[in-house]
Amino acid sequence: MTLYEELQARGLLAQVTDEKEIAELINHGKATFYIGFDPTADSLHVGHFMALLLMKRLQAAGNKPIALVGGGTAMIGDPSGRSDMRKMMTIETIDHNVECFRQQMSRFIDFGEGKARIVNNADWLRDLNFLDFMRDIGAEFNVNEMLRARCYVNRMETGLSFLEFSYMLMQSYDFYRLYHDYDCQMQFGGDDQWSNMLGGINLIRKKDQKDAYAMTISLLLKHDGTKMGKTSGGAVWLDPDKTTPYDFYQYWRNVDDADVLKFLRMMTFLPLEQIDEMDHWEGSQLNEAKKILAHELTTLVHGEDETKKAEAGAQALFGGVSLDGVNIPETEVKDGDFQDDGTIDILNVLVKAGLAQSRADARRNVQQGGVTVDDVRTDDIKKSYTKEDLTGGILVKRGKKKFMKVVYKA
Repeated sequence: MTLYEELQARGLLAQVTDEKEIAELINHGKATFYIGFDPTADSLHVGHFMALLLMKRLQAAGNKPIALVGGGTAMIGDPSGRSDMRKMMTIETIDHNVECFRQQMSRFIDFGEGKARIVNNADWLRDLNFLDFMRDIGAEFNVNEMLRARCYVNRMETGLSFLEFSYMLMQSYDFYRLYHDYDCQMQFGGDDQWSNMLGGINLIRKKDQKDAYAMTISLLLKHDGTKMGKTSGGAVWLDPDKTTPYDFYQYWRNVDDADVLKFLRMMTFLPLEQIDEMDHWEGSQLNEAKKILAHELTTLVHGEDETKKAEAGAQALFGGVSLDGVNIPETEVKDGDFQDDGTIDILNVLVKAGLAQSRADARRNVQQGGVTVDDVRTDDIKKSYTKEDLTGGILVKRGKKKFMKVVYKA
């Protein structure tokens, strides 16, 4: 099986241009390609993670990735998949986020000499002369065609600023510059980026007709961007300070049954033959497949040691294992959290741990039998704990999936 055929078999390809030429390039390790990452936060998230894994897979076959960090485009904000305009960030915030991205990307991509690059589009976008840019680049875009793009159509009813409308020109110009500056002949992106990607190809065709053939190559990375990486608590981040290794592990451990094999194919490096054998797994076997998925992806992001701690934490959650050394979410209580008699009651413990919104909410859950402490159901709303009780930590659970280790620290 060739690399291109493997990408197809793993369900990674949604739309492509010039399939034969793309396959030829990546199968023989001849492609220089880029994926863009707008630094809208100080950490990469699960959606970025999928793109990084694709880059890693292609780099292993000899192809050269360019990670384009959007220090320029982040000043505008991609309208794709949004119902309103993104909050504008300061240049200082964007530059800080760019540096965070650089550090995290290096864990997945080998940026050694001649192997890969990190490029910041702020280098050419922030100092553009508006009139020169519009005469040279803007003149190549047809507004009627742009308005048919899905990312714009979805916003026409709620309102689309000219700032966001210019995003397609900026992303297209990125490809144009990468082609001229770094011999980049291929671009990858999410399925909501197709119109912008075609814009880049068409720009190079029009302005560099002799090189048009090389520039018709584009590959689309398929993912469920609106669903993937979201939990009731927000986004799933790669930074362990924002999403703990345990929470990261649990996110994959709890994916829908219908998604587990899809994610095993798209995101892990397990042989397809091994994954195909799981096609008919049901019940407890499918549960085992989720454990495999969580193990593989947590190891890629956080390493083997943290994965083992996360797995131990999952086992502790369901009883029978000591909490010592287990990596699970933790909340600290301080001296000021205790009453004058040196105790803190279960209702305040639940609120402090973020397992209840208020004491009234906590009271209802305790009375309804939905709260356990160290796997023992607690139905006494007056139950209290001393500092000594909490020094070693207690595992507080609300329902089946919400839990927190609560520890006293002076």
